[in-house]
Amino acid sequence: MNIPNLLTFFRIILIPVIVVIYYLPWHYADITAAAIFMAAAATDWLDGYLARKLNQSTPLGAFLDPVADKLMVAIALVILTEVQASLWFTLPAIVIIAREIVISALREWMAELGERASVAVSYIGKVKTAMQMFSITFLLAFGESGSDFLLGIGYAALYLAAGLTLWSMWQYLLAAWPSLRKQ
Repeated sequence: MNIPNLLTFFRIILIPVIVVIYYLPWHYADITAAAIFMAAAATDWLDGYLARKLNQSTPLGAFLDPVADKLMVAIALVILTEVQASLWFTLPAIVIIAREIVISALREWMAELGERASVAVSYIGKVKTAMQMFSITFLLAFGESGSDFLLGIGYAALYLAAGLTLWSMWQYLLAAWPSLRKQ
């Protein structure tokens, strides 16, 4: 067990904490949950940085890091879908969650074919994740109690994240297409 892996485990442990705090009957619960979500999202960057800098990359970390990200995003989007309760929020949430499932399955299948490198994490995937984390943090903080302006910023960021999500999925599918076609 090393520091990057401990940070990833810590991020996973923070997920139920975010959920519980968000639902507390307390005036600052949404802002507090958003702050914890933001701190957890920051550990995503920090664990990767430390793994590279300290040469502590491990197969466990390579597995757990994306799992932690996907759990954070999916669970937060489910919470926000309940709170927002609108088609305009639910659609991008579905796009984001569905993409994560499709790409996870694609990576697993490509690994079985010995072609995992063709669907390695790309730059656009990292930008997509950052935009998802930003939009979710913003919507957790201001989705229920914020002004229409703040809610609009959150929605705009969410739609941008959904667009990046579709773009990155398209790139991964194109990269995998030669192998998929052979099957």
